[in-house]
Amino acid sequence: MKPILIFRHIACEGPGYLGDYLTCRDIPFNTICVDKGEDVPDDPTIYSGLVFMGGPMSVNESAPWIEKELKLIYKASQENMPILGHCLGGQLISKALGGEITSNPVIEMGWYPVRGVENTCSKDWLTGLPEQCEVFHWHGETFSLPDSADLLLQSEFCKNQAFVIGNSLALQCHVEMKTNMVQEWLEFYQNEIPEPSASVQSREQMLENLQERIRSSKTIADVLYAKWLEGLER
Repeated sequence: MKPILIFRHIACEGPGYLGDYLTCRDIPFNTICVDKGEDVPDDPTIYSGLVFMGGPMSVNESAPWIEKELKLIYKASQENMPILGHCLGGQLISKALGGEITSNPVIEMGWYPVRGVENTCSKDWLTGLPEQCEVFHWHGETFSLPDSADLLLQSEFCKNQAFVIGNSLALQCHVEMKTNMVQEWLEFYQNEIPEPSASVQSREQMLENLQERIRSSKTIADVLYAKWLEGLER
């Protein structure tokens, strides 16, 4: 099969658990390191699917690579290609397909539950998962739903946590996390973390029961990634 193309926007927010998941299943993938100046291709059809990871930047910035990625996502959607986005990546999908990116009512950082929305889409995508699952969050902006998108997940602090449009999945939350990634983010972004609040956990709270939380998060990712992969050409 043609490889999946993964876009990394900053070194500490790479494929994470998704990379492990694909490798264990012998699914080929390539990574474009935008943070190293690697160019965004024009033609999405040489790949079987596109994945966009997170990053601290805003989709509303005017960086040339953002415009190129938005155009690539739109082209891929016209070809009915599967697209997957994590946080910034989910926001890129939303904007490329006609949604808007705005400030979330609050910054959401740490381990908080998401719940499935009762609709046909969630029954299809969330089979086997409990009604509510705890996942990692790290965002101050949020996406709106493009036309024809189905809302999949919500949380107390962010009403749009995930949507599905065709065979593409946009996530606001981070199901790609690994233990070392949580620790690395807390170090790398330590000066950007707000004071603890109802929607922002302290460093100690984020590290509490970390191994168990990561295991649980991977279970959620397994379900979402497996469903997303159904849309790939084999």
